[in-house]
Amino acid sequence: MKILNCILLACFTVVMATSVSVARDIYVSADAAADGNGEQRTPFRTLTEARDFLRATRRANDPNSNKAVTVHIGDGVYRLNASFELTSEDSGAAESPVTWRAEHAGHARIHGGITLDVTQFQAVADESVRLRLDESVRDQVRVLDLIKVVPGEFDKFQTAFRGTPAGPWLYVNGQPMTLARWPNVDAAESGWASFSKAIDTGLPEPESTDAARRIARPGSFEFDDPRPARWNLDEGVWLQGYWTHDWSDEVIRVAAYDPQRRAITLAAPHNYGIMGGTWGAAKRRFFALNSLEELDAPGEWYLDRTGKQLYYYPNQENPSHEPQSAQMVLATLNQPVLKITGAKHVVFEGLAFEYAHSDGIALHGTEHVQLVGCVIANLAGGGVSVDGSHNTVRSCDLYNLGRQGISLNGGDRKSLTLAGNLAVNNHIHHYGLFQRTYAPGVGVGGCGQIVRHNRIHDAPHNAVLYGGNEHLFELNEIYRVVMETGDAGAFYTGRDWTSQGNILRYNYIHDLGGGDGKHVNKMGVYLDDCDCGDTVEGNVFYRAGRAIMIGGGRDNPVLNNLVIDCPIGLHIDSRGMTWPHWNNPNEAGWQLDAKAQAMNYREPPWSERYPRLAAIMDDSPREPLHNPIRRNVFVDCTQQVCSFDGNVKKLIDKLEIADNLVVNTTGADDIATAEGIKGFERITGTPAEPVQLGFTDAAAHNFLLGKDSRIKQELPTFEDIPFDRIGLVKDDVRRELPPRD
Repeated sequence: MKILNCILLACFTVVMATSVSVARDIYVSADAAADGNGEQRTPFRTLTEARDFLRATRRANDPNSNKAVTVHIGDGVYRLNASFELTSEDSGAAESPVTWRAEHAGHARIHGGITLDVTQFQAVADESVRLRLDESVRDQVRVLDLIKVVPGEFDKFQTAFRGTPAGPWLYVNGQPMTLARWPNVDAAESGWASFSKAIDTGLPEPESTDAARRIARPGSFEFDDPRPARWNLDEGVWLQGYWTHDWSDEVIRVAAYDPQRRAITLAAPHNYGIMGGTWGAAKRRFFALNSLEELDAPGEWYLDRTGKQLYYYPNQENPSHEPQSAQMVLATLNQPVLKITGAKHVVFEGLAFEYAHSDGIALHGTEHVQLVGCVIANLAGGGVSVDGSHNTVRSCDLYNLGRQGISLNGGDRKSLTLAGNLAVNNHIHHYGLFQRTYAPGVGVGGCGQIVRHNRIHDAPHNAVLYGGNEHLFELNEIYRVVMETGDAGAFYTGRDWTSQGNILRYNYIHDLGGGDGKHVNKMGVYLDDCDCGDTVEGNVFYRAGRAIMIGGGRDNPVLNNLVIDCPIGLHIDSRGMTWPHWNNPNEAGWQLDAKAQAMNYREPPWSERYPRLAAIMDDSPREPLHNPIRRNVFVDCTQQVCSFDGNVKKLIDKLEIADNLVVNTTGADDIATAEGIKGFERITGTPAEPVQLGFTDAAAHNFLLGKDSRIKQELPTFEDIPFDRIGLVKDDVRRELPPRD
């Protein structure tokens, strides 16, 4: 019996040891020898080998395959010729995830580019090329023969395109270089040329007797500067411009230049025509790119796509050659660096995904996939796209991106099923380098995404672009966005009654792009074209243009916000009452009721969650009703506290406006007072005794309120805004916060 008990105990011990055993460890090293087996002393050389090994163990029913797995990835560069892909068979489980972890955060680098040999660059000897270069730079420009470096042919630029141009792209020392352009980025007007007269808008003229003019055609415009005369148009020169609207950029090839008429004709029509009419500056902007003749500034490059010659003007004080330590990468991969489809319970931690002429990471149909502490940078496309549920992008750094930073989608709008995807504590900056409009820091769709504690800055257009339902945007810091666009907002959504249940709270939006001196067309929060159902609460706006804009919509509570040094504090207009677009069956984007019917908005769960929307057609639907404006503080607004159009002023008794405070800190004559508008109290200081509002340190832009602040004395209902918690936070991965530049 004792022997039997010992045998049973031993078996039980083995079973228990198997069930509670620690995670399985697999190792990968960039400099490993061939034929490794994944052990620490004999690691695999590539991520693909590790993935395939894990797949093989599962297919063989290896008992170890059910354990949690950690793939330890050593320092070095792992170059890809195709996406690294995971599918459902690469999944873990809640209690046993599969973790791909860098041994040292940021030092395991997954590259989609070719590292160039700096020493192979030579002085330009071809006299025909030298003559095309400006005389002042002929001896500084260097050339590299790519015939043996990059196999195959290079793609050609399309005649017209938005977003990412044909690859590849050059990066030096971790920064994207500038494709030869004019004006240079440090020139007057911030690197843009301008014109003010269209010769032909290119827009269709339905009444014309000329059939060619009844359809869209390439436009043309007058341009007084003779610079285009030096460009080789047969080889191809493109113009990236804001041709009509300051929220619509497009790159179009030059078809012809007439030096006598000083006329540029484009090679393709633009959707909105050339100077087709806009709200904003009268002049239109463009810059020329991909011209060898304009290779005249340090950091610029040009690719002869036929001859496969790469020309580069070194970006250093001694331009004769790059230092030996310089890293030059030609990004060639035109697929996502990492692609995960249908997988669950997978973690990527501390890895760097870089140098691809494509997107960084694409998650589709995934659940409980985490990207933690990763670098996602130097990509011609977007950073991370998520479509699934309960996925997390946390404490990652995303920068130098051609398009958007992070996009979150998932959930089901019709059933109001929440996705639960989370973007938290990410530093997202310098994005929208190629697609300069509608490529946000964070783009959100579907139902139930969460965007929290992110820092987003330095971009031409939106920080957050969203649609859908039940999203939460909180504790984010946003600055230096909408820097070159107009009629645009840091937060933007629009033209949808059904975009309901979204909450924007405790965000700090500051130092947005300036206007043109006549128009305040940069917004902190922009609820455009009759958008409904968003709550804007507890946010701080500082130097944020037109801080909050409600463009004809309803059911948008504006509560407990702090607006400081903004030209216009709050805008509400009645475009639904005056614009012919409203609910127009001939304009797809404006079919507001049809969009709502597609969600069965008069039936549960919609009618229960959004009862006012369910009754909208019986409640003066064109009027901007049910927008409560309460407990807001407006400090030193220089033009208007409230920008209300005539119809809104007539509806003022229908609007709930109460318990708001207007402050003129020094009694200056050029500060707005909101006189004649109900629901506002006012306090005014003098130059000798300015109003002290009780901020912790206003000079350092710390707008946390003390217990005995003047704001709380004058407006007792004002609730504390957790200003000290906004933005990036330290966690187990982000142990040091990057400085706010």
